[in-house]
Amino acid sequence: MISSFEYLLLVLAGIGAGFLNVVAGGGSMLTLPLLIFLGLPPAMANGTNRIAILWQNVFAINKFRKAGIIDYPYSIYLGLAAIPGAVLGGFLAVDIKGELFTRILSIIMLAVGLMIVFGSARKQTSVHTEGGKRRPWVGILIFFLIGIYGGFIHAGVGFIIIFVLDRLHHYPMVRINSIKVIVAFVYTLAVVMVFIYNDLIQWRYGLTLAVGTSLGGWLGSLFSIKKGDKWIKALLLVTIVVLSVKLWFYY
Repeated sequence: MISSFEYLLLVLAGIGAGFLNVVAGGGSMLTLPLLIFLGLPPAMANGTNRIAILWQNVFAINKFRKAGIIDYPYSIYLGLAAIPGAVLGGFLAVDIKGELFTRILSIIMLAVGLMIVFGSARKQTSVHTEGGKRRPWVGILIFFLIGIYGGFIHAGVGFIIIFVLDRLHHYPMVRINSIKVIVAFVYTLAVVMVFIYNDLIQWRYGLTLAVGTSLGGWLGSLFSIKKGDKWIKALLLVTIVVLSVKLWFYY
């Protein structure tokens, strides 16, 4: 049974993680350690966390759709391209783990974040510009590779997606975030099947966490739409620095 305190802890952590995942990324750096702290083996914590990610993206997508910030069908193509890689990464995640990997990830997160915030000198296009289908095959190949990482461990994949879409298209951050949540939803559906197949989901924890991440995802999408690039990038930099340090020393 889950105690009342554990319910509260999971919901609050879910709100924070859902908000971060939609606005920037790295929310799983809050939820994965918490699930492990509550007694789940790392592989089961990884699988359980995907339920929360899935529902968070449902609410975020709906909010972006209502605001008219949806890049369709390009975002679907990228999500479908990520599925084969995500399934491969999901099967790897059943057994593979290591301290060295988390140390490398913390460095990559910080480097990518700095490039996102400071690296683009070109003027970004409008939120509703029709430039999303430039170099589609390049995007599809890259997102297959992103799928491998996202399937293995979702933590930090948002930073990578933001960096790739910024380099490919120079979109404003709010449009990048709308594509990001659709891609994550599509490939997470496939990854959840992998963890269900391996019986690595604790459903009570996952559904409780999903309550929080759903609310956090809705709030994150609202923040993205209302505040725009300046505030998102500022929060992104702070988030990356904090989570990179946490990732380096926590494990």
